[in-house]
Amino acid sequence: MAVRAAVLPAIGAPLEITGIDLPEPGPGQVRVRLAAAGVCHSDLSLSNGTMRVPVPAVLGHEGAGTVVAVGEGVTHVSPGTDVVLNWAPACGSCHACKLGEVWLCANALNGAADVYAHRSSDGAELHPGLNVAAFAEETVVSASCVLPAPSGVPLADAALLGCAVLTGYGAVHHSAQVRPGETVAVFGAGGVGLAALQSARIAGASTIVAVDVSPEKEELARRAGATDFLVATENTAREIRALSGKQGVDVAIECVGRAVTIRTAWESTRRGGRTTVVGIGGKDQQVTFNALEIFHWGRALSGCVYGNSDPARDLPVLADHVRAGRLDLGAMVTERIALDGIPAAFENMLAGKGGRALVVF
Repeated sequence: MAVRAAVLPAIGAPLEITGIDLPEPGPGQVRVRLAAAGVCHSDLSLSNGTMRVPVPAVLGHEGAGTVVAVGEGVTHVSPGTDVVLNWAPACGSCHACKLGEVWLCANALNGAADVYAHRSSDGAELHPGLNVAAFAEETVVSASCVLPAPSGVPLADAALLGCAVLTGYGAVHHSAQVRPGETVAVFGAGGVGLAALQSARIAGASTIVAVDVSPEKEELARRAGATDFLVATENTAREIRALSGKQGVDVAIECVGRAVTIRTAWESTRRGGRTTVVGIGGKDQQVTFNALEIFHWGRALSGCVYGNSDPARDLPVLADHVRAGRLDLGAMVTERIALDGIPAAFENMLAGKGGRALVVF
């Protein structure tokens, strides 16, 4: 059966909106009709080669939809089940999984190298970008890549739970472990940054400073929970210290992935402060510290993969926050687009515009 999809023909090439032929689900597989897919900065990083992906590929890893068919052996979902896609399913048997650190699973992305569909025009083999290929009307994925969607959450908005919200929430609650009354700075007010701002508010942070290059994002950031907003400059760390008793914030969450931003986030924290890096940068982004300042400031700097989250554990918690009105998924979406709007959404991300673009099918 042919469906429309956004295909990345080669690294650095523009996306092609074209027909693809999907097979029926095999043993252990599920076919899903997408309701919506979020356009994440990681998709942009995959398209330009910052992160590697086999090509040609159908990108998109943040999605939700409805199961239309299941293969042999699939029992936890059935046709008609609404699901959230999980682009990084844990294998349960590698070293990280045995330690309980499922977000670091060594085998989570094995499926991205598979051939899962063919381009209708020429039969070219296609790979599922980050396992789930959500930039398509329908997809076929491993059953381990779908989780039943939480009740009481609009299905299109639930797509955001699959990456942006799990990542932003996890960065605050699992990695940085923000405590009530602490002060927080969030660098980058895109989809993940907006989720981190809402999560800092949920955690009970007293001061929440949002930092972005675009002054147009102030209203978005404040609606998400920011008490203060700064346009990024070379004086950002000094300005954040001025907003936090001249000491610096307790926690900085970096959602950009640039060396200068990581360094500024670290400098904006107090002695003994904590910086969590969520943004994915290229290998050329070198961050430098000297040995004396590491000793003197006693600050912690940590990476954060997928929010250090376990989707099976965290989705019900996030759903409770949504149903209670503490977490507003719709407020993160600044535009709802069709498949052919994805290239423009990529350009907006490069220009630092908007929050989350959501492809609605």
